[in-house]
Amino acid sequence: MQPDVKMSIQNKMAFVRAYLLDSGMDAFLFLDMKNIRYLTGFKGSDGALLVGTTDTVLLVDGRYITQAKRESQGAAIYEYRDKMTGLMAVMKDKNVKAVGFEPASMTVDTYLKMQDKLDGISLQPIADQFYSLRAVKSEEEIRFMKKAIDISADALKDIEGLLKPGASEMDIALELEYKMRARGAEQVSFPTIAASGPNSALPHASPGNRRLQDGDVLVIDYGAAYGGYRSDETWTCVIGHADKKQKDVYALVKDAHDRALDKLRSGLLCKDIDLIARTCIEKGGFGDFFPHSTGHGIGLDVHESPRIAAQSEAVLKAGMVVTIEPGIYIPDLWGMRIEDMALIRDDGCDVLTRTSKNFRVLD
Repeated sequence: MQPDVKMSIQNKMAFVRAYLLDSGMDAFLFLDMKNIRYLTGFKGSDGALLVGTTDTVLLVDGRYITQAKRESQGAAIYEYRDKMTGLMAVMKDKNVKAVGFEPASMTVDTYLKMQDKLDGISLQPIADQFYSLRAVKSEEEIRFMKKAIDISADALKDIEGLLKPGASEMDIALELEYKMRARGAEQVSFPTIAASGPNSALPHASPGNRRLQDGDVLVIDYGAAYGGYRSDETWTCVIGHADKKQKDVYALVKDAHDRALDKLRSGLLCKDIDLIARTCIEKGGFGDFFPHSTGHGIGLDVHESPRIAAQSEAVLKAGMVVTIEPGIYIPDLWGMRIEDMALIRDDGCDVLTRTSKNFRVLD
């Protein structure tokens, strides 16, 4: 069972309840604030959501009462001073005997406290397939992501004049983040990566004080958040002049990227898309230098279901938004990554990101 592309909050909750009835549990407990926002509209940074077979309770402390009443839909609001005590009171009031929880959002400490305080209530992890709930995006979610993409793309254009010898990685990252905020981003999707020269060979490098030099590869991995939804894009260029190896490796990464995008469509296994990109790079002789998966889903979180990886059995479905981001990283020399976001369709995909990924040398 999959949520509909045009899913409202009410329909999302109906989907959860249908899953709840199939599970045999009395309620689901959500502690992940992204899931709580998805299911209720509440944008606060702390709380809990208990979804029963007939009713829903959003638990918050006194800081969020007004906000919860204003933003949440379809949930009764319960104010607590202590979260565990509040959960115990609501579960006992609802006669909950078995409750499902999100394993990824439950710390061992929280689990032990709940076991201690929720006497007589069985705690059961929710099955993995439940995590597909947020994978298919509504039309509103897609609009928010497109706006985030527009903000980030325009911000990159704003700083292009800074990308020349002498500029530091940190200056580039900070200026790009400032421009995204100035153009309307709620926040950046994640800490911006601006990695040059040998630092670009680190897939998740942190920008530092290194200054751009003639002949450097520069990798910028960046994104904006708008309406809670994220963009994620990686743009790679060369500063000053490019040698033949840089041109050839970029062409290989671009070929892997394009081949994977060309095959995206509903019904395909994610691992098969990963295989397309990986095989292309392996045939080019750089298979040992492509250490990460080909892509991932994106939405309220930068990384969410599905994973486009060799081990993934997930199936692509219309309405999913995923990244395609192959890369080659040569230690102590440089690395290159090309990343775009795509919306899955029945007969293909729409590439949402709009910054050109053709090879560029900035002089």
